[in-house]
Amino acid sequence: MKRWTTGELAKQRNISVRTLRYYDQINLLNPSYKDANGKRYYSEEDFFELEKIMILKSISLPLEDIRGVLDQLSYKQILISHYNYLQEQLAELQSSISNTTSLINMIELEEELRWEHVSELVRNAQHNSKKWIDYFQEDEQELLKAVLPNLSHNDEKTQQYISLLRQIDWCIENGVKPESEEGARIAATINELSNEAFQGDAALEEKFWEIRKRPAEETGLYPISDDVLEFIERCVASVET
Repeated sequence: MKRWTTGELAKQRNISVRTLRYYDQINLLNPSYKDANGKRYYSEEDFFELEKIMILKSISLPLEDIRGVLDQLSYKQILISHYNYLQEQLAELQSSISNTTSLINMIELEEELRWEHVSELVRNAQHNSKKWIDYFQEDEQELLKAVLPNLSHNDEKTQQYISLLRQIDWCIENGVKPESEEGARIAATINELSNEAFQGDAALEEKFWEIRKRPAEETGLYPISDDVLEFIERCVASVET
């Protein structure tokens, strides 16, 4: 039967000898064997006990509590608890990645990041339980998630929309009318993207744009100014008449 000295076990699990001796001292993990010379060895069972201790420590359980539950939980139960903990950490990490990506895309849109948008993004991420997607039916949600841009992503479609919004901002700042040739080019791009996104479903498109006009704090969508929304409506209307 395989046995490990304190030093060998410490090396195997990348843990200090001092820590193992401390665990022995507080009766959290005692070596199972002692030879005639008094040298102490850990068994394979001890090895698994150490694994359980290290997993429980990784989910922030105090040593005193670990000692209380160690004999009551199987290795599988502890692995499941660790899995659930990691899933929670992953969700938090993915949320942080999405928020950071959103901020990067906001900078692309605005060139100079405004604090009120950062604050709104953080507030919506923490408190807004109902998002724009929740206003749609389940089959509509699947379609819209697949085809609409998302500031928390960095794909080609999102970059197309960012570029389009920057063009519109430029037009507004430089007094270019929605009914101009530039406005017509923007309208053509909007119509192309909309047809691709909504697949010709005019009712779904109209429903989305009505939600798009609602306050950002209600929908969780990236805030677009009334001037931009008006420009979009006017330039699209001008090419349809």
